[in-house]
Amino acid sequence: MSKTKETVAPKWEIKDRRYYLLHGAEPLTYTLGSKNSRRHPLLWFDPSKSEQRELRYATNMNSPFVDEQKGEAILGHIIFEDGVLSVPREKQNLQKLLSLYHPRKGHTYDEWQPENIAVDELEDINLEIDAMLAAKEMEIDHAEAVLRVEIGSSVTGLSSKELKRDLMLMARKNPEAFLAIANDENVALRNLGIRASESGIIKLSQDQRTFHWGSNDRKLMTVPFDENPYSALAAWFKTDEGVEVFQSINKKLQ
Repeated sequence: MSKTKETVAPKWEIKDRRYYLLHGAEPLTYTLGSKNSRRHPLLWFDPSKSEQRELRYATNMNSPFVDEQKGEAILGHIIFEDGVLSVPREKQNLQKLLSLYHPRKGHTYDEWQPENIAVDELEDINLEIDAMLAAKEMEIDHAEAVLRVEIGSSVTGLSSKELKRDLMLMARKNPEAFLAIANDENVALRNLGIRASESGIIKLSQDQRTFHWGSNDRKLMTVPFDENPYSALAAWFKTDEGVEVFQSINKKLQ
């Protein structure tokens, strides 16, 4: 008969701990809530008791839970300086409040974990490598389409070397956004529509609601309300009616 594997809770380690404000915040001082109030609740749901438990940082108490604190409590402040708060191993009550129970952890601040930082940095490096390789191997027409999203119509005047350079810079600056744009199948179609408009093959009405042929002013399509005209045109190119227009435009641009 097989035994069920028991889940072992991670052991709490006695050590100095460091906390930092998220989103790059580095104010001279920042005070984190240290007691429960109606305006700023400081509660933790205890699954073993199925109830909310009130939290409070009291410098003379071993526990951060109010229901475990006996006698007169000396309340303490939780202050980050230049976005950082270092808590020595002797202050176990404050460490447990910040590491295990405080509702703002993961939202306003987090605990410094060197191993987690290393994993995040490795993921960022790999993402940048993927983006740079994709930019390096990208065909020039697709490169123009992707870069147009970043810099707009000024992409038209760039040489092929300038296109490649700016594309690589875009990939390095924001690899995640670059890869999302590069893998968007509508980007190339949207670029073709813009190029066709700049060349006079098609034209967009002043109210940006309809596309027409530039040669005879015949209406091609109506832009749905509250949509980007060229995004709508890209989607229309994939319809049975639009694919013929796409093929015709593509030949004229070659």
